[in-house]
Amino acid sequence: QGQLVESGGGSVQAGGSLRLSCSVSGYTYDSNCMAWFRQAPGKEREGVAGFYTGGGTTYYADSVRGRFTISRHNAENTLYLQMNNLKPEDTAIYYCAAGGSRWSCSQLTRQWFPDWGQGTQVTVSS
Repeated sequence: QGQLVESGGGSVQAGGSLRLSCSVSGYTYDSNCMAWFRQAPGKEREGVAGFYTGGGTTYYADSVRGRFTISRHNAENTLYLQMNNLKPEDTAIYYCAAGGSRWSCSQLTRQWFPDWGQGTQVTVSS
């Protein structure tokens, strides 16, 4: 059975940086969208960034564009999220998702992603 395992979360002060990793094992995907979502307490899970493996196209939510960078190491089958200039409102559990289509990458809507990790906590203090 396949697994997506996130790591790299933690606590930082506002303005700091973190890099999240998502290690993929047991899945064999054709070109697909891999993405990061986040969920803050009492809020809906929202899409943060997507990476379409069919050509490397990236997609970002407006709230993180210019601060976050999504990338993928093909040989290691690992997805990354570099988060810079973190803000308290970035505090959430961050989830890795995979198996989406190119369209789902552009929409970053959770229901179009069949495979999920367990999440990693990111806390940003002011």
